[in-house]
Amino acid sequence: MRDLTKGSPAKLILMFTVPLLIGNVFQQFYNMVDMIIVGQTLGKNALAAVGATGSLTFLILGFAQGLTAGLAIITAQRYGAKDYRGLKKSFAASVVISLVVTIALTVLSLVFIRPMLQLMQTPVEIIDQAQTFISIILLGIFASMSFNLLSNVIRALGDSRTPLFFLIIAVVVNVVLDLIFIISFGMGVEGAAIATVIAQVCSSLLCLVYIKKKIPLLQLRKKDFHFDKEEIRVHLNAALPMAFQSSIIAIGAIVLQAALNSLGTDVVAAQAAASRIDQFANQPMMSFGIAIATFTAQNYGAKEYGRILKGVKQTLMMSIGFSIVAGAIVIFFGHSLMQLFVSPTETRVFELAQTYFNINGSLYWILAILFILRYTLQGLGQSKVPTLAGMMELVMRSFAAIILTGLLGYTGAAAASPLAWAGSVTVLLYSYLRSMKQLKSFENEQQYAMDDPEIQYNSIQ
Repeated sequence: MRDLTKGSPAKLILMFTVPLLIGNVFQQFYNMVDMIIVGQTLGKNALAAVGATGSLTFLILGFAQGLTAGLAIITAQRYGAKDYRGLKKSFAASVVISLVVTIALTVLSLVFIRPMLQLMQTPVEIIDQAQTFISIILLGIFASMSFNLLSNVIRALGDSRTPLFFLIIAVVVNVVLDLIFIISFGMGVEGAAIATVIAQVCSSLLCLVYIKKKIPLLQLRKKDFHFDKEEIRVHLNAALPMAFQSSIIAIGAIVLQAALNSLGTDVVAAQAAASRIDQFANQPMMSFGIAIATFTAQNYGAKEYGRILKGVKQTLMMSIGFSIVAGAIVIFFGHSLMQLFVSPTETRVFELAQTYFNINGSLYWILAILFILRYTLQGLGQSKVPTLAGMMELVMRSFAAIILTGLLGYTGAAAASPLAWAGSVTVLLYSYLRSMKQLKSFENEQQYAMDDPEIQYNSIQ
């Protein structure tokens, strides 16, 4: 466990971010392995089928990820405040909420998956494969929810390395099972989906065993589940806006996917492969965002307001620097990376993907700012404004899908994400600046109290 309320903010955040970054890269690799093996062994249509489910998967599993991240914010704040009894109750409440949501998501998603794929205008030649793949993934929501809950709680206590090790193991399991199920057993896209679920189960069990053996603070007893409605309300207030934020963003991705589906299989395949490479490139910015959320939450719980101000400023500068490097790599080397997914003979797919790389890579710096603003506010417990920012992302992606795609074709669709980032930053900026001003005011009040002997005497009394 790591206390982020003491020591150099920049050093702590960077040390916390590095395992997160490696873990997030492995998480993306974990997702991308399916795409590579499917694309290289089963062909363009199978690749498009898996890719066409991405936005729907994001809608459902993104809700679960946002929910567990929001629940962990409360846990991190209580850890920073040294409220260990409250921390146990927080974890217990998170388990109960996650269990209820898992059941509801599983039932609802499986009932409506085929109509959703049809509504998105999924091409006839790939819709059956798409439904097969995503149905198996959704049957494994319990595994995804479990790993996200447990890994987020471990990170809330300052440990970003242990979930990384478990992710690496899950990736190895996924790769091995992909090769066995798809190549040896000839199972097709369903083999890729089953491999993914089994790998998630493995990583969840590893987290559970680690908590049981190494983290007494998270070892729950029956009495820890005796909490009132207020405890549930506090956690839902933090978690639901983050969950809905992810889903709102995903709805925009679904609208965009529908527009892409109408442009044909080449466009769907190009978007599927290019977006996977794009997600890899985004990991430094996302990792800095997740790190600053935990750093902010712990220090806010400890009333270390000056450390929050300093840490946020330093992290913003580091993240923007990484975003510039990541953008250059995508623009100049994305074409070569595309060969992992698609045969070089598919020249049209490669041309479309380069358009995506040029537009998105040149604007990663906006995404870097977005992640820091959003996660800082979430770490402070302000979840409503990030949700409004998610709604703006929905509006901008829908605008790109409905208007720009009609006017500019795939170029308009490729501009959807940068437009969404810019719109979200516009919404977040005012609340972020106001929060930083408020933290500065709190810091000044603390300093005044420390400098005034009478206040110090009264506080001792």
